[in-house]
Amino acid sequence: MKEFSVVPNKDSSAWMVKVEDVSPVHSYNNKMEAIEKAKELAKEDQPSKISLYDGNHELEEVITV
Repeated sequence: MKEFSVVPNKDSSAWMVKVEDVSPVHSYNNKMEAIEKAKELAKEDQPSKISLYDGNHELEEVITV
């Protein structure tokens, strides 16, 4: 199962989509854009899971696709 994550940058001014917790693949101005891209990527590589983090870098939710 491939793992994606949506995390803020250091000062939460941008949101990144990471694959397998390595370097960011994509960067977005807001969290919703990043979540939509992560869902799109996860659907292309099922089964996958997406871990969503808040502005404090704490896990909020895990979505299985």
